[in-house]
Amino acid sequence: MSCTGKTRFCVTANLLALLIAAPQAAVATIVAVETDLGTIEINLYDNATPATVTNFLNYVNSGAFTDSIIHRSAPGFVIQGGGYITDINAEISEIITNPPVTNEPVYSNIRGTIAMAKLGGDPNSATSQWFINLADNASNLDGQNGGFTVFGEVTAGLDVVDAIAALPRYEFESPFTELPLQNYSATDYTDAVPVDNTHLVIVTAVTVPDTAVNTAAGLNPTPTTRNTNPPGGGGGGGGGGGSFALLSLLGLFGLGVTRRLRHTT
Repeated sequence: MSCTGKTRFCVTANLLALLIAAPQAAVATIVAVETDLGTIEINLYDNATPATVTNFLNYVNSGAFTDSIIHRSAPGFVIQGGGYITDINAEISEIITNPPVTNEPVYSNIRGTIAMAKLGGDPNSATSQWFINLADNASNLDGQNGGFTVFGEVTAGLDVVDAIAALPRYEFESPFTELPLQNYSATDYTDAVPVDNTHLVIVTAVTVPDTAVNTAAGLNPTPTTRNTNPPGGGGGGGGGGGSFALLSLLGLFGLGVTRRLRHTT
């Protein structure tokens, strides 16, 4: 086209057209989940799961995850957090949640990925609770309930994740039926020794150390198997249907008020 008399406009318009046509560089935010067992570094999939990442970062930036706890550990399946916080007296309360986020099942629930927990029978019900896959749970979680949204992957600190999963678990009142505890023995449990903050696995902070660099350049996430797995699932490695059911239903149990952990007996 002719640019006579309009050279500056044409150059600008042509440059804009080139920018629109060019593939956009992948961008991924790095978050550091700091626990009292060590730090877990996670690359978030900003471009592929934008609503989920925005939702997660809203909790991060508001400080909602500070002093939260890992409230569930299912060895060979997942560790789960983002639901509850502790205070100086080890009284547990729910994290105040934002409106649910739309499901974005793009990538597969394989070992080392982070995904959102949600209510059973409602794909678009995820709020604050998240879990890290300890194993390849694709056959179980990619096709269940619309697929569980994977929105990032652990790039450092997977040994910390495994250390949390290796802690002994104890059964308290729901939803703390698979609660990982440190420095707490079976005898302590039998004797109903009160749980305090030296026993809980606490997320002391979640920070964003890097937002500017293209941190997704070396990542190669695995696409979801959602379209190849039949709805409803089929067991497979990493926990089976029962573990999946608990993963969904944990969101249903509201504490309502701050309370102490209590034994089931």
